[in-house]
Amino acid sequence: MGQISDYAIATLGSHTALQILKGAKDEGFKTICVCQKDQARVYESYGVADELIVIDSYDQYFGVEHRLLDQKAIMIPHGSFVSYLGWERVQDIEVMHYGSKGILEWESDRVKEREWLKAAGLKLPRIFKTPEEIDCPVIIKFHGAKGGKGYFIANTTEEFYERIKDYPGEEGYVIQEYIVGVPIYSHFFYSPINDELEIMSFDKRYESNADSIGRIASKDQLDANIRTSYTITGNIPIVIRESLLPKVFEMGDNVIRESRKLTNFKDGKPLTKGLYGSFCLEAIVDPELNFNVFEISARIVAGTNPYTNGSPYTWLRYNEPMSTGRRIARDIKQAIESDRLEEVLG
Repeated sequence: MGQISDYAIATLGSHTALQILKGAKDEGFKTICVCQKDQARVYESYGVADELIVIDSYDQYFGVEHRLLDQKAIMIPHGSFVSYLGWERVQDIEVMHYGSKGILEWESDRVKEREWLKAAGLKLPRIFKTPEEIDCPVIIKFHGAKGGKGYFIANTTEEFYERIKDYPGEEGYVIQEYIVGVPIYSHFFYSPINDELEIMSFDKRYESNADSIGRIASKDQLDANIRTSYTITGNIPIVIRESLLPKVFEMGDNVIRESRKLTNFKDGKPLTKGLYGSFCLEAIVDPELNFNVFEISARIVAGTNPYTNGSPYTWLRYNEPMSTGRRIARDIKQAIESDRLEEVLG
C-alpha cells in the first residue's frame, strides 16, 4: 500500500491555490507552491505552503519543474494554470498531473466545448456563425480562461462590428445568444476511485462593471456612455432550490458519460480518459427554471473559494470541513493508499 508521505501536492500561486494547498495540508500532504515574486507574500502569510518556489514569471515554470519531480509532486491544475501555460504546454509537463490533460483542449476551444455539451443533451444558448445572423442581444466571448475579460454585448450586426474594433487581432471568439436570467455556477466532483458524482457547491460571479452599473440611474448610464465589462472580481455563494438538485445531478452525469467518448492524441497515444475530479457547469437559469449551460470548466473553479471550510452541501455529506481543494487531496490520498494513483493522473 502506498504512503502519502512519499508524495507532495503542488500548484501555481493563483486562482484557488490557497484552498488547494490548505486542503492538501489538512489531508496530511507536504505542499509546494510555485509562484511569482509579487505573489509570494500571500502564501507566506497564510502558511499553506511548506515550500515556495519563487520565479519571475510563469514562463519559467519548466526551468524549475525538476524540483517538483525530485519530490514526487502531484500538480493540481486550475484556471490560471491553464491561462498562463495554455492547454498545449500543459501536455508537455512531466510532473504528475491530477486530472485528464486531454480534456483541457475541449474546455479551451468553445467550438469543441459546445460539441461536448450538446452531445450530453444539455440546453445551450444559440450560437451565431456570422455577425450578419445576429437577430437578438448576443454576448461575444473570447476563447480561453480569461475571467470574463473582454466579453461584450451587441444587439445588432452593426453594433458588433463597432465594438469588435476595440479588440484588434482577436479572431478566436464565439457569438452567443444573451439569455436573461440568474447565473448559477454548479460545482461538481467526480471520483474514479469511488465512481460517484458529488455536488459540492454553487456560486455566481461578481463582474465589473456589469454588477455595479445598476446602481446608476438609467439616464446617467446613457450620459456616461459606460460600456459593460464582465471581468470577474469575486464570487458570491448560492444555495439553490432543493427541487433543482435532481436536474443538476442529471447534467453532471451526462457530461461525465459523454466525456468518455472524447478522443484526442499525442504521439499516437490517447490523452483523454474522460472527465474526473472537480468541474463546473456555468448556466443561466431562466424564469421557467431551465438551465441554459453556456460553458464548462474541467477543473477547480474560483467559485469554490467561498467554501474553504465547506459548503452546506459538503457539510451534509461529510459532516466535517470539506472544500473542493480538500476533496481533491482526499481523492489523491485514497488513490495512493489503494495503489490506484494512475487512475487519477492524466
